[in-house]
Amino acid sequence: MTLQIKNFKQYQKEYARSVKNPEQFWHDQALSFYWRKPWKKVVEWDFKGPDVKWFIGGKLNITENCLDRHLAERGDKVALLWEPNEADGKTKSYTYRQLHAEVCKTANALKANGIGKGDRVIFYMPMVPELAIGVLACARIGAVHSVVFAGFSAQALADRVNDATAKMIICSDFNKRGKKNIPVKKVVDDAMAMGCPSVETVLCHQNTGQEVDWNPEIDKWWHEELKGRRTSCKPTIMDSEDMLFILYTSGSTGKPKGVVHTCGGYMVYTCYSFRNVFQYQEDDIYWCTADIGWITGHSYIVYGPLLAGATTVMFEGVPTYPDAGRFWEICDKLKVNQFYTAPTAIRALMARGDEYVEKYDLSTLKVLGTVGEPINAEAWHWYDEKVGKGRCPIVDTWWQTETGGIMITPIPNVTETPPTFATLPLPGIQPCLVDKDGNEIAGNDVEGLLCIKFPWPSMIRTTYGDHERCRNVYFSAFENKYFTGDGARRNKDGMYRIIGRVDDVINVSGHRIGTAEVENAINEHDNVVESAVVGYPHDIKGQGIYAYIITNENVTDEEAFRKEVLQVVTREIGPIAKPDMIQVVPGLPKTRSGKIMRRILRKIAEGDVSKLGDVSTLLNPEVVEQIKIGALVELKE
Repeated sequence: MTLQIKNFKQYQKEYARSVKNPEQFWHDQALSFYWRKPWKKVVEWDFKGPDVKWFIGGKLNITENCLDRHLAERGDKVALLWEPNEADGKTKSYTYRQLHAEVCKTANALKANGIGKGDRVIFYMPMVPELAIGVLACARIGAVHSVVFAGFSAQALADRVNDATAKMIICSDFNKRGKKNIPVKKVVDDAMAMGCPSVETVLCHQNTGQEVDWNPEIDKWWHEELKGRRTSCKPTIMDSEDMLFILYTSGSTGKPKGVVHTCGGYMVYTCYSFRNVFQYQEDDIYWCTADIGWITGHSYIVYGPLLAGATTVMFEGVPTYPDAGRFWEICDKLKVNQFYTAPTAIRALMARGDEYVEKYDLSTLKVLGTVGEPINAEAWHWYDEKVGKGRCPIVDTWWQTETGGIMITPIPNVTETPPTFATLPLPGIQPCLVDKDGNEIAGNDVEGLLCIKFPWPSMIRTTYGDHERCRNVYFSAFENKYFTGDGARRNKDGMYRIIGRVDDVINVSGHRIGTAEVENAINEHDNVVESAVVGYPHDIKGQGIYAYIITNENVTDEEAFRKEVLQVVTREIGPIAKPDMIQVVPGLPKTRSGKIMRRILRKIAEGDVSKLGDVSTLLNPEVVEQIKIGALVELKE
């Protein structure tokens, strides 16, 4: 198994070794896995391209490492525990042997439907075991999976299907989420109606059994396709640098970016980071509450835990259904040892009151984690005292879809855990702070732009179908550095605190949403001339979305207009991107070259109108005062 760090002295030693000789360090970690053919060279890299390769010439199949290699020793150990939406529902469990059989059956069904190595398969599913099984089945036969969060709209789904030129969509009939039954197949039908010419088959899992529209030419039932399939499937042997999955993430331009991850490096890094960040022990029960539609679900529900031979929990529902004690009830019931969730969820549950936590036995918890955004001090202390009872280290993890795995984080019982700090990089990760000109900022007690100056195995290789975009977004800002898009502070002890995005991306409940994407959606409304979207502090979500809108005609019914705008955004992107505040404005502050001054709009949205700076150079300085007056009314309401 990959090395597990047990004390700070060992961390310092391993970190120094990983920086001094990265090739040897990662060579040693990769030896833990089953390779069909060993690599000839550990790494080759050039950030100008970018062109990064790890474990060059190595051949493997990641599912052999997630499943087959555990069968002899852990065949009867529970690999996956699934907790349904309903609190009185039955927990489902799959041993490693059972999961292996289900993955092989599904892989054989995919092959029978013409899916092979390199074909792209889009998943649009709720958090049911079949989603994890389907993802692994793709990896088994060398197909490229791309999971789209099942809250995105038909338009957003169609955009991703077409960008990936997917051959198949796998969905369910309905998605149970709290009190709602969400018509997932209907969204897929709507996306298909918009035009998805590459799709040959829609495979539908019968989740609720409710009636759905059916096109016998392309629609097939999951259970019928799996009937009689063999429980063994020869794995397709992949090159270390073959594509494993595409995951779409919002950028500062409207079109989502398909982040590409490859087989070998992603495997090595997700297992290494999982074992160290959560200090997983053989009989532990580990639970990450994320959705597999996001990178956290890929790396720390599916791949990382299964590569490490862990028992991983998957939850279908929401934290507040049937009440705000649902997370803690599951922790008590399943005897969870490591618990990993988002600050948004913690803040929402904290607001509901302590009584929902206090009635459950949380004595089995050993490690608490947070992901998606920096956690604020108040939520950190509540999590520490009420959930961890002051005895569970909190790992405030910083990483991104593009990094593939956790990068900067405390290690439980190894690193100090000051509230609001992601603390120190994992071995193998070389962060640095630079100024706006790219000069590295030395020493401690400093602030700058967060970059990484040496490659790591699970890093982004390209943006699907548009390598130039990958170079422009991540590698063009500063020479020989990966630019994260985040600002950060390094304190006197060398610990990192993430300040937040410096580009036009808003972090809403831990999910990155591009302002351009939301603006494009709002502008679809017939009465909208132009819009500008910014983030502002939000008590529960961390950041909310504030939309300034110029209309064609006067708005007489503001409430009706607001509802219409929200409907348009929901239709174009999904409910996750709905603005929290909408202000109709006479104009937008622009430079003489026509650029919208979002800095000013951000300050107004934050209620900080005393330091707007010099506005006299704007094309239309008088509009700022009008927006300010309107914003004060909005914010009061």
